[in-house]
Amino acid sequence: MSKIVMWFRKDLRLDDNTAFSHLLKQSKETDEVMCIFQLNPSQFIKKSYNHDAFFLSVQTFYKELRKRQIPLHFLYGDPEENFTALKETFDDWDAVYFNKDERGFGRVRDQKLADFFEQHQIQIHAYQDSHLHGVEEITKPTGESYKVFTPYYKQWQLRSKRPYKKQQVIERIFPEIGHPLFDEGKKQFNEIIKQIKLPFDYECGETVAEDYLKKFITNGLHEYQSKRDYPLADQTSKLSRFLRTGELSIRKVWHAIQAEPESTGRQTFISELCWRDFYNMIYFNHPKQKDQEIKEQYRELQWHYDEQLFEKWREGKTGYPIVDAGMRQLNQTGWMHNRLRMIVASFLTKDLMIDWRMGERYFQEKLIDYDSASNIGGWQWAASTGTDAVPYFRIFNPTTQGEKFDPTGAFIRMYLPELNDLPNEYIHCPSKMSKKVQESLGFYLGDHYPKPMVDHQKIRPEILAFFKNS
Repeated sequence: MSKIVMWFRKDLRLDDNTAFSHLLKQSKETDEVMCIFQLNPSQFIKKSYNHDAFFLSVQTFYKELRKRQIPLHFLYGDPEENFTALKETFDDWDAVYFNKDERGFGRVRDQKLADFFEQHQIQIHAYQDSHLHGVEEITKPTGESYKVFTPYYKQWQLRSKRPYKKQQVIERIFPEIGHPLFDEGKKQFNEIIKQIKLPFDYECGETVAEDYLKKFITNGLHEYQSKRDYPLADQTSKLSRFLRTGELSIRKVWHAIQAEPESTGRQTFISELCWRDFYNMIYFNHPKQKDQEIKEQYRELQWHYDEQLFEKWREGKTGYPIVDAGMRQLNQTGWMHNRLRMIVASFLTKDLMIDWRMGERYFQEKLIDYDSASNIGGWQWAASTGTDAVPYFRIFNPTTQGEKFDPTGAFIRMYLPELNDLPNEYIHCPSKMSKKVQESLGFYLGDHYPKPMVDHQKIRPEILAFFKNS
């Protein structure tokens, strides 16, 4: 008999959990399995929606495991110090199972811990679980990594995907280990939960995730292509937050999509799943991308750092309604429609010429579906500094974007109630109202709603020169 550790991280489910499934198959009935969740305070972004939402998901997972008589033990502190103490306490611990991280902080941590496990003769069973294809699975015939999405997508489509395997009834005894080693972790976890104060409802857990998947397939999948860009229609899947916590298996999503008849909506959604793999691969190949532009020629750009302008952007007070509605949706709900993410990112980087890293970090705090690879990829795309990014001369016009994707202004009015009484002809550009019109409406720019903080029509020559002179 030996002790085996199942180390849960961003895989908060039992269903189709690759590492957990392999553990059940490969271990002996007599082996003692300790389920561990390691709390590393250096990763915390306290008082952020991102942090609070994630730990509510951990709490839900903890309770679900308890219902199944599976104790989840918490460790708190530096990962290597925690696992050193665990090995010293349980000398017969000789194997660890986990779903690995392939990029960013998690990748560095896993590499460091792998050395520790090997030094202590602890067998490592690490698996790629979070994506349909791992970071090194889709390459050019030469073995090089792709830098452009379209050829990557063509290869990605040809590759078979791992099947979804529903978790069967678990006939296994998991010991409740009442050891002082876990006391601090449990105490710290309870303190984290106690301090969570999200200003919106947050549903989480495997069951909720499955419900969202079913609703999307029934009501949104086949119209995804035609309606996904309209924030009022809200035809996006809303699955991203469950994928980032691992409450939903990506293979379960793939299996459900494949069972549906062909449609343009279905194919477009499949391409979005590929984008997720693509950005994961890009982060693996550009490990410094959170702080450094991928395109070398843009690493010396003289971005602006005007805190007052940045604050107005954050608060949704730019004077451009579609931008402000998007930012207020983020601030009020912890989520933002994908079309709006592109619009507000373009506005910050192209209209204000503010460093994309400032926007990326704000999104990291506020998004309940924050995924570092996709978020950084999206920001570098908007800033024209990333791989396969939008050309620097393509600058979203916030007014025409609003007119196109929120034609009646209904979404804008939802988040900017101060504009409720504006006629449709002015809802996307209140600054066009004459003084006479403002008087007739009892609505005054600068008092009831900000004047535009920049003149978008005049910014184009500046941004072109900004990039050309880099």
